[in-house]
Amino acid sequence: MSNASIEGVWRARVFRWRPLEGGWTWSVGLHARVQVYTYENSGRPWTFIVDGVIYRRALNGSMLAKWRPPGQPRQRRRLNPDDARRVEARARAQIAAFLRDWEAGQVTFRQPPPPDMRDRMRAALRFDEQASRADAQRFHQVYHPIGILPPDQYLAVVVQITQGCSFNTCTFCTFYRGQPFRIRSPEQVEAHARAVRAFLGPGLPMRRGVFLGAANALVTPMPRLLPALEAVRRVFPEPRFADLYAFLDAFSGERKRRADYEALAARGLRRVYIGLESGHGPLLRFLRKPGTPEDALAAVQAMKAAGLSVGIIILLGAGGHRFAAGHVQDTIALLNALPLTRDDILYFSELVVTPDMPYAHDAVREGIRPLSPAEQIAQQKAMVAGLRFRNPASRPRISRYDIREFVY
Repeated sequence: MSNASIEGVWRARVFRWRPLEGGWTWSVGLHARVQVYTYENSGRPWTFIVDGVIYRRALNGSMLAKWRPPGQPRQRRRLNPDDARRVEARARAQIAAFLRDWEAGQVTFRQPPPPDMRDRMRAALRFDEQASRADAQRFHQVYHPIGILPPDQYLAVVVQITQGCSFNTCTFCTFYRGQPFRIRSPEQVEAHARAVRAFLGPGLPMRRGVFLGAANALVTPMPRLLPALEAVRRVFPEPRFADLYAFLDAFSGERKRRADYEALAARGLRRVYIGLESGHGPLLRFLRKPGTPEDALAAVQAMKAAGLSVGIIILLGAGGHRFAAGHVQDTIALLNALPLTRDDILYFSELVVTPDMPYAHDAVREGIRPLSPAEQIAQQKAMVAGLRFRNPASRPRISRYDIREFVY
C-alpha cells in the first residue's frame, strides 16, 4: 500500500488525506487553522485536532483534551464518555459533508484518490454513537483497567499477564486500588491475547511492540513467565510486535538473576521500566515503597548484564521540602552508580497529588510543605546537573513523564 498523500481543495480549503498502516489521517486547512482527523481502518477514532485542541480517544471510550492558551502552560481535561461522543459526532459530520460533496463533484483532487479512500472514510461514519458505546463496553470485557504506561509505550499492544500490583502500598499511586493481584496462567494469557488482537482488529498495524501488563508483571515466577511470553509470541508473531516491555519494581527485581533476564531477553524482552522514585531511603519509607536503593542497583546491574535496557522513573516533588535535599543528593548518587547507556531512558515525573491518595493524608499529618511546579523543575535540573555518566557520549535519553497525559 502506498503511503503517498492525496491533496486537493474542498470548500475553498486545502485538504490532505494520507493512508497509514492500519488507519488514515485527513487534514483540512493550513497552519493555525488546520483541523486533523485520524482514524483506525475499523472506523475507531484515534486523534483529532480541532480549533487548537488536541483530542485523543482512549480505547475505553473516554477522551483527553489538551490545549495551550497563549502565554500559559498547557491545559488538559479528561472528557466523560458523553462529551467524548459529542466530539466524535462533530468529526463524523465533517467527514459526511466531505463525502457528500465528493459524490456531487464538488471536491477537487490534485492526484487520483486511491480506490479504498472512500470506503475507509465511510467506516468512520459507521462508527456512530451506538458503535462507540459498544466498542467501549467491549474494551471492559477484554481488559482490566490499564493504570499507566511509560510514554514511549503508548503505541504498544498491552497484554495483561497479571492483574493489579503485587504490593500496592505506595501512597502516591492509586492506579491499582481495589484490584487484587493475580497472575494469569499461560493458557489464560493466550486467550486474553487473542481477545486483544480481535478487539484491536484492523487498527492493529497502527501499534508496535507488546507491553506486558499490568504493574510489576515480571514478578511472575519464571516457570509461568516463560510460557506466558511464548503464548504472546504465538498470538502476535509479526516482527513489529517482536519486542516486549514491562514494569518491575526494584524490590521484586532482586528475585530474578542475570540468567533469568538473559532467558527473558532471548524471548524478546527489550526494556524494563523501574519506578525508582528516589535514591533516598527515608523518602522511600515515607512513600511506603518496598525495597531499598541497594535493591534497585542490584536489579539494574543484573538487567544490564543480561543485555536489557531500562527505563528509570524519578518522582519529582516527592516528600516536599522536608525530603528535598536528601532526595536530590541520594538520587544523584544512585543514578551515577547505575550502568546506564544510550539505550536507556531516564524519566522525570512530577508528583500529582489527589485527595484520595494516602500520600495526601500523610503529607498533611506530617506537615509536609509541597514543592511548587517551578521548584519541581528546579529539582530536576539539580539532579541532571549532578549526573556523571561513565561515557558521556552514550548517556541515556532524559525525558519528562506526565501521568496526566496518559491515554490508551
